[in-house]
Amino acid sequence: MKRREFLRYAAIATAGTVLQLPSAYAGALPPDPFYANGFPDLEGQQVEFTAYLGKPLVLNFWATWCAPCVKEMPDLDALHKKYGDVSFVGLAVDTQVNVEKFSQKVQVSYPLLIAGHGAIKLMRALGNKQGGLPFTVVFDKQGQVARQLLGQIKPAELEQIIVGMR
Repeated sequence: MKRREFLRYAAIATAGTVLQLPSAYAGALPPDPFYANGFPDLEGQQVEFTAYLGKPLVLNFWATWCAPCVKEMPDLDALHKKYGDVSFVGLAVDTQVNVEKFSQKVQVSYPLLIAGHGAIKLMRALGNKQGGLPFTVVFDKQGQVARQLLGQIKPAELEQIIVGMR
């Protein structure tokens, strides 16, 4: 879904709640505004977040220089492999060059996207007022924020959140 389609969907969904459409449409909230973003992957291809709607999403803000971020990556990767019906994305608060070098040493099965230092503003908009890393946001399949986790994840806690959303 392109950004224009996303905005049209959000406008229709918002109008639906104001105009009080039939109950079949009630409760259909537009996705979080974060879903209007897109970021390049390691090959430089733009990935739009609207592509992740329809499944729960675990979004992990991280950086190559952040020791707790690197330490939690194997746990995130294991959960990604275990729960194929949940999308996982690592959003780097770092440069393309640093992430490319890093990904040669530490490999994960989920996509790594590059947000650069502008990601700090995005984290704050998602509830991380301190701007600390790592920061993980779990979205439900409709694109609504379900949980925010600041600091290194506890695998059992994140798994419990994931299971509760399925």
